[in-house]
Amino acid sequence: MIRTYGLTHLSLAVKDLERTLRFYRKVFGAKVYWREQGSAQVKTPGCHDVIAFEERKRGVGKTGGIGHFGFRLVDPRDIDKAVRDALAAGGKLLRRGEHAPGFPYAYVADPDGYEVEIWYE
Repeated sequence: MIRTYGLTHLSLAVKDLERTLRFYRKVFGAKVYWREQGSAQVKTPGCHDVIAFEERKRGVGKTGGIGHFGFRLVDPRDIDKAVRDALAAGGKLLRRGEHAPGFPYAYVADPDGYEVEIWYE
């Protein structure tokens, strides 16, 4: 086995880079740390993981076998705010509930249609 730092980034094709950056900034506090024409990479607070957004005309919102990706909440009481922020930022609520009592989740679609799980464990 080789040593790694684990999964470090995810790359998504997006239709409108600015719209996507607004969504992830508003809902998850993402900050751009690298950018060039049609491409940006963001990190979320307290993490070293990266989401790379690549502006494209085709393939946007196609998961290619990846069902969803998730953000784990620090406080389960933040689930309602996370859903409100996602809707206000152009997302859509797909479903929500609890994995077990006290462990809420919500699945939202981002503006390009990618399914994002927001959950607490």
